[in-house]
Amino acid sequence: MDTLRGHDVANDQDDFDYAEDAAIDAPLTVVSDERRMQVRAYNYWASLLGDRALPSIEDLSPDQLEDFGPHSVLLDFSTGLDNPAIVYLGTALRQECEIEGNISYINDVPARSLLSRLTDHYLQIVANAAPIGFEAEFVNQRDAEILYRGILMPFSSDDETIDFVFGVINWKELASRDERQALEMEVSAALANAIPVRSDTPVWADGPAGGETVDPAPLPQPLPTPVASFDEEPLDLSGMESPTEDAPLADWLALARDGADQVRTSEARSHAALYRAIGLAYDFALVAQARPDDYAELLADCGIKVQARSPMTAIIKLVFGAAYDKTRITEYATALDHGWALGLGVSMLADHLSNYTGGLKALVRDERALRRSEAPPRPDKRESARSAMKVAAAIDPQALATDADGLAIVVARREADGTVVLVAALPEGSELAQRVILAAAR
Repeated sequence: MDTLRGHDVANDQDDFDYAEDAAIDAPLTVVSDERRMQVRAYNYWASLLGDRALPSIEDLSPDQLEDFGPHSVLLDFSTGLDNPAIVYLGTALRQECEIEGNISYINDVPARSLLSRLTDHYLQIVANAAPIGFEAEFVNQRDAEILYRGILMPFSSDDETIDFVFGVINWKELASRDERQALEMEVSAALANAIPVRSDTPVWADGPAGGETVDPAPLPQPLPTPVASFDEEPLDLSGMESPTEDAPLADWLALARDGADQVRTSEARSHAALYRAIGLAYDFALVAQARPDDYAELLADCGIKVQARSPMTAIIKLVFGAAYDKTRITEYATALDHGWALGLGVSMLADHLSNYTGGLKALVRDERALRRSEAPPRPDKRESARSAMKVAAAIDPQALATDADGLAIVVARREADGTVVLVAALPEGSELAQRVILAAAR
């Protein structure tokens, strides 16, 4: 049985903070990150929007999302709403659902698996054209009680139609009933054998301490909450001296990491400090280009691989850490790409970011808009399909496969002489073929 609850994607508490509502005192087997994965996924989705109504599917690469990619699934609705195609399935989600081999459509998902829960929600996202959050509990195919939380986010290939949905799901498994009962018995036994703690407070008002006036201990006062402001004095990075020209590449990396560490401890205090740290990362990238062997060695030591489509991402991971916020890694890498395209030299990117109208966020927005404008237009799938059918070779009706009732769904084309020929047929037993038969019989 599923128990649905409202989901607030803006809430950044720990994952599954509702567990006490689901099972009082029930120990949990944790299969999740400490912070709410869905919030991070939503922030990533929002970072891809730019000036579009919907993020472009071209900007999404689930297999490169180390944070929540293994917990994700990508659905393709271009084949129909009733049975969308599964074009990506993360390793963690595949393992939880005990899926072996390839599955092509949502109808192929095993019953009572965690992935089957998506069918309750994915049509909502098409209707609302906005991310949909959900959380519930159910008994899975292993008869284990599962608490799960997920978010579905729309993507588009033309900024108008929702033809892809990206889902991220996180979960916890409740301990079995026998384990809970055993734990309760152990706790009860421990409490029964516990030594009572003596109290220094007199039992009666006129007892041995009754004549003394004891001032109550003052309650601890909360510390004042610091208020971050961009008007505060920037972090002092001026003492960092650039390595000499012939210094090892590791020295340049150490300098960039020092800047990143100081910014990481108080990122809200100063744009200048952040821009300086990004500038130091850019300087490291310039030196790394001139020393490819040393750079490759540093990458190997840290276990970081260079992505062909975004080589600056590896630079940012080396400087800020591979576990750093994925959205910011992408933004900082975009800034480095921007500086590289302009041909900026050492110590120039920080000043450029400071003088850029709107700062880093505006630069990232403008860079994404520029990439979209320069990208070749995606071919219209519908027009491509129709063009293919116009020139497809005719099918021999005698060779046409039919189902047990002798039925087949075919595509026919009228030739110039007025004759009609068969040029394609849907696969036997496909779900789409069944829907066509139902529509034709009405």
